[in-house]
Amino acid sequence: MSTYSDPPQGSFRLSMLLNDTRYRSMTLQVIAAIALALSLAYLYSNLAANLRAAGLNISFAFLGSPAGYDINQTLVEYTSQSSNFRAAIVGILNTLLVAFLACITATVFGVLAGVLRLSNNWLVSKLMAFYVEIFRNIPVLIWIIIIFTVMTAVMPGPRDFRGDDPASTMLLDIFAFTNRGVYIPGPYFTRGIGGADGSALNWLLVIATLVGSFFATRFMTARANAIQEATGVRPNTLWTNLAIWFAPIIILCLILGLSWDIPELKGFNFKGGIKIGGPLIALWFALSIYTGAFIAENVRAGIQAVSKGQTEAAAALGLRSGRIMNLVVLPQALRVIIPPLISQYLNITKNSSLAIAVGYADITATLGGITLNQTGRAIECVLLLMAFYLIISLLISAFMNIYNNSMKLKER
Repeated sequence: MSTYSDPPQGSFRLSMLLNDTRYRSMTLQVIAAIALALSLAYLYSNLAANLRAAGLNISFAFLGSPAGYDINQTLVEYTSQSSNFRAAIVGILNTLLVAFLACITATVFGVLAGVLRLSNNWLVSKLMAFYVEIFRNIPVLIWIIIIFTVMTAVMPGPRDFRGDDPASTMLLDIFAFTNRGVYIPGPYFTRGIGGADGSALNWLLVIATLVGSFFATRFMTARANAIQEATGVRPNTLWTNLAIWFAPIIILCLILGLSWDIPELKGFNFKGGIKIGGPLIALWFALSIYTGAFIAENVRAGIQAVSKGQTEAAAALGLRSGRIMNLVVLPQALRVIIPPLISQYLNITKNSSLAIAVGYADITATLGGITLNQTGRAIECVLLLMAFYLIISLLISAFMNIYNNSMKLKER
């Protein structure tokens, strides 16, 4: 009777690193890593040698020197005597602001256009097709310039608000639409943790309250889902969630003494309130309508990827077309829409660098423009710009991938 046993284990030999499949992949990865490290070291040494030969060096000390220039729209306190680092922070915040606003409005435009393009109404469908083909086939820079030019030429100037012309009066006596931008009431607090005048601590408390409301509504929705899974009956959470959202923030605003700073015409311009500059509006709207055309095609493809039998089954249950789209089609289409949607959000963030064409002070205009020209530190400024866009792009991808994973089908 013959017996079988594992072959005897031989001693390790160096040739096994390439000949043995157990070690080969690891060996090749180590070799590739070493080659990459040597290449980067060579490039850095070559750069350092060339800089030394030109009498230059890499230093970020210029970030602490005074910027020496003004910025027309800022989200934080800034003067011409602030440091270059402060100017870069202002540019970063301005970039994030326009990217955030454009991502929201582009998504709204894209979803509406994508859904309406599949409408049975011939006129609506063709209008949406016209929108998509026109806006996505013309460079976004041209749209930025067109919108900015139209806005500065059509809107009235602040001096026009002195007369009795109805076309140049403030909307509801609190909103002013001018060729320099839009002036809206600005909120501030008369009392609170850090005192009056809208201190940072008060605003952090408002943000914390909103975040708490968000997680509370998520908990209530998850609880309703669990009850529905167990009993088949779903509790009504609409009014509970509305109370969770609005009651805490209203009570907090009353406690902090929320007030509004109304813009008023003083001299040759409006004072008070919040100014949304013309360059910001032009860039925001151009990025929104341009990227919204691409998102519309993604939405259309996602909806058409859902089996028609799903729509027919929902209609057989008595659901109306609007409910079918919201409850049946779109939730399934999101699994197809979200992956290309991530790329569109990244495009919005990177295309915001075109803001320099209309004088909007984003990170490219501040750090990569004025600061670079004044200090002559081209390598340092470009490296910082590359690092910023790389980090923000990776963060957007990470958050959207997390959301994408949550929308995947769950295996039972």
